[in-house]
Amino acid sequence: MAGLFSDNTLEQIRAASDIVDVIGGYLPLKRAGGNFTALCPFHKEKSPSFNVNPHKQIFHCFGCHKGGDVFTFVKEYENIGFVDAVRRLAERAKLTIEVDQNPAAQESRHLKDTLLQIHEQITQRWQSALTNEAAGQVARDYLAKRGVSEEAVKIFRLGAAPEAWDDTVNWAKSKGHDLAVVEKAGLILKKEGSDRHYDRFRGRLMFPISDEQGRVIGFSGRVLTGDEKTAKYVNSPETPIFTKSKVFFGLDKSKRAILDAGYAIVCEGQLDSIACFMAGVQNIVAPQGTAFTDQHARIIKRYVDEVVLCFDSDNAGQNAAVRSLDSLLASGIAVRVAVVPAPHDPDSFIKANGGEAFRKLIEAAEGFFDYYLGRLCRINDIATDKGRLTVVREMAGAVRKTGNTVLVDKYAQKTALRLGVTSDAVRAEFRKTTVVPVAVEEESFEAATETLPEMPRPSTTELRLLQLTLKHDAGMEWLTAHLNLNWIHNEEVKDILMHRVQAHTEVNWRNLGLFLNEFESAQVRSLITEVTMDKRELPNPEQQLADITLRLRNQFLDGQITALTQRISQPETSDAAKVEMLREQQQLKQLKREPLAPLA
Repeated sequence: MAGLFSDNTLEQIRAASDIVDVIGGYLPLKRAGGNFTALCPFHKEKSPSFNVNPHKQIFHCFGCHKGGDVFTFVKEYENIGFVDAVRRLAERAKLTIEVDQNPAAQESRHLKDTLLQIHEQITQRWQSALTNEAAGQVARDYLAKRGVSEEAVKIFRLGAAPEAWDDTVNWAKSKGHDLAVVEKAGLILKKEGSDRHYDRFRGRLMFPISDEQGRVIGFSGRVLTGDEKTAKYVNSPETPIFTKSKVFFGLDKSKRAILDAGYAIVCEGQLDSIACFMAGVQNIVAPQGTAFTDQHARIIKRYVDEVVLCFDSDNAGQNAAVRSLDSLLASGIAVRVAVVPAPHDPDSFIKANGGEAFRKLIEAAEGFFDYYLGRLCRINDIATDKGRLTVVREMAGAVRKTGNTVLVDKYAQKTALRLGVTSDAVRAEFRKTTVVPVAVEEESFEAATETLPEMPRPSTTELRLLQLTLKHDAGMEWLTAHLNLNWIHNEEVKDILMHRVQAHTEVNWRNLGLFLNEFESAQVRSLITEVTMDKRELPNPEQQLADITLRLRNQFLDGQITALTQRISQPETSDAAKVEMLREQQQLKQLKREPLAPLA
């Protein structure tokens, strides 16, 4: 799991990242004896079952069984990959780390770091212009007119790009930035046929676009004048840190609310997203423009399995909702559609009716195919043959993309009911429509809320052995010499014990944190944190270790003896084989009577 990072690098970061301080920055921890507790952030509960152990530097929830070290917590809570979690903690501790010594990789990393720095600095520059400068007055007036509060301006870090051709150019020079690099950042352009540069964003209200970690990676600038020849919005171009089709506006702020709600609301623009968020409906994001891509769907899938589309009520917005279906189906996401009454968009609806009315509208959102059937019946004259045929054809094309015969039959019946024709007739027409189901694209993502599938629960005896080996070094020499891993039934326990014995043999046992990093499986990490967080006393651990090992050996031998008895009783077993099995049984019984070597 550690991947590209050495043990020393991880230990350095871990040492600088006390787990109580880190988790305490996310959750209100309360001391409970030697541990700290809180309501678990990974599942809903009324009584705290989430525990943090400052001595072992691990956490474990006894409700949902998530557990791990400080890297695991940041990865799970922030819904980022392990590498990003390590970087996040390194940045927090102000430590410099190198992942790849390849010169090309280092150069790429340096460029991206520089672009991130430039974006952060220009964000602050434009924030200041909006708040304090005369150049920001037009933007301030516009925000006041749209009812955007000062709090929203601060939360979303809105800014104003002055109406000048060289404001950003001169700012970059004053900061000592290479203009060629600022051009790569998409903030300035080079005048054709000359070496002179000019600003990309001029006289615009600036919306910073952040990645999932909250780092500014691009901008969307809204024009504030009435010039019809000027594009309403200008967005950052593709850069080494910004790809429009892979970014949601506001996801860095809404991801926890999305996880808590269990679904994501997708709206059409930045102001819609801001209005919803500030009205208390915070599980909301917006793609850059109305184009919803496969990459967008896969990002959402990392968080939840359901989306509510809430685009503008005009034809462009509703058509965009319909176009989103293929990408969402391909990712296996359930889709509902909330229609804001015309002539509203989400922003104006909230201004007119309030956040609670919008929440109810979202909760009442109907399934995509019910919405689509209703829309088709509204925009086509179903009193005519042409209108009815269009509805049947379009519904068949949409619902058959699911490849689900139950849904196909269900909406054949609903379509027939709406059109006043027989279900059999619509089913026959549906069958005529040849549609290739949307292929589900498989892509590997490290999801922060990785669901733990059910796994066989280890026996109490195996759990106690695991606890003894992880909490006490005493007896490990004896155990290494006498434990046969075949005596262990549970595969997760067997894997952990194999690593623990290996660490002792190679004199490589350093601490529990590094040990956790050896396991990719969330189930295994959870098992480790569970037994090490167990507060029960273990008196005379060496003797317990010997007693439990003996018990496991005897249980294993009993199993073999029973299996032989069953085979002997089979009619097809030959007499010679029965004699051999009886001899083997006697040997096993004799072995069971023999003690293991005593502790030194």
